[in-house]
Amino acid sequence: MTDTYDLLVIGAGMAGVAAATKTSSKGWRVGIVDALPYGGTCALRGCDPKKILRRGAEVIDAARLMGGKGIDSNGLSINWEDLMKHKHGFTDPVPHNMEEDLRAHGVETLHGPTTFTGPTQVDIADKPYEAAKILIATGAVPRPLDFPGHEHLIDSSDFLNLETLPPRIVFLGGGFISFEFAHIAARAGSTPIILDRGARPLKAFDADLVDVLVKRGSDAGVDVRPRTTITSITKSSSGYTIQTDTAGTPDSIQADLIVHGAGRVAELSRLDLDAGQVAHGSHGVEVAGHLQSTTNPAVYAAGDAADTAGLPLTPVAVIEAKVAASNMLKSATTVPDYAATPTAVFTVPELVRVGMLEHEAQSNGLNIDVRYTDTSGWYSNYRIGETAGATKILVDKDTDLIVGAHLFGHGYAELANTISVAMKHGLTTRQLKSTTAVYPSTGSDLGSIL
Repeated sequence: MTDTYDLLVIGAGMAGVAAATKTSSKGWRVGIVDALPYGGTCALRGCDPKKILRRGAEVIDAARLMGGKGIDSNGLSINWEDLMKHKHGFTDPVPHNMEEDLRAHGVETLHGPTTFTGPTQVDIADKPYEAAKILIATGAVPRPLDFPGHEHLIDSSDFLNLETLPPRIVFLGGGFISFEFAHIAARAGSTPIILDRGARPLKAFDADLVDVLVKRGSDAGVDVRPRTTITSITKSSSGYTIQTDTAGTPDSIQADLIVHGAGRVAELSRLDLDAGQVAHGSHGVEVAGHLQSTTNPAVYAAGDAADTAGLPLTPVAVIEAKVAASNMLKSATTVPDYAATPTAVFTVPELVRVGMLEHEAQSNGLNIDVRYTDTSGWYSNYRIGETAGATKILVDKDTDLIVGAHLFGHGYAELANTISVAMKHGLTTRQLKSTTAVYPSTGSDLGSIL
């Protein structure tokens, strides 16, 4: 017999869980399924464990910055094994706890690979199920690579589970994953190299601040090589030989570990979406603005599995899932609000963006005031021994509203949250500067930055 649900959620990450609990609370019979342990990328293989490892890097970096300023950092080092145990202390309980919480909310938890067999029918571990509505929230996986030797690369999940950290690590790709992991590895005693085929890395961030980040990373031991592609990888008894091409010049690099950081794609390969009459492309399930499939009205999608205007971030995925759930419950067509979504590269220090880049504001015809500030010598940086920091705020001269904020520096991710609230709710720079902040704090720098 076929089991039937009001909603079946495919993918037990943060987005899927949010939709499942929301609809179950309204009396729907809801099932959720995943072939992997419950928790998704963010909690198990991404944001959260990464930030735990970064804490070790922060401590090392902070001590080194205060060398000769009252702190003797000689002999201070990361014990990678202990740091990993600390990480596992967070990640290991997640699957069980998440399933228990889902069941407490009335959601039925299922396990196994899922494939569509019809518009509202799926097989889960060879057992048939049917649902009036289906939400696809399967996330993303590393982009496939095809150069000789690509099978020798590990992905971000593997890196976050390394029992030991080897001395020579190469990261392929100039995005979030490579930069964040390389900054951790450098403080943990490894020699990291980032190979980026583009002219500059982190293209979604302000170019001037990326330059400051690359310089700061270089001082910490992170070697970034632009315009470089891997042509082949061979394994030997002493590690790996990576053949590269840098702007037409061949070279080779010796490494102990090579990490795939060259982008991710929607994880749809196992679903047989064609059998479900679900249109999809390289960016995910094709959906209308309200997250309903353009070809199968029973199907919705959210997060990295959906082709939307939203950034590939966990909070955005959760927002999309909640909107999708609400639309299903109410037969509505509400569109998610993506305005003023902050995003950060958690290097040491971090690089943050909210809103438009400079060229985007100009192409939109805005009359902008570009307020660039070198904050490296400010008290908040001097206090901790930091020597790098910069901000660029884009202000619409006609309205005094912030349309873009770009920050590089210690603690600036929290500062970006304040700016995001201001942008979301239409606060002018004059209103922001009129607010009295706790002093001394990084937040109290905001008025001067503006």
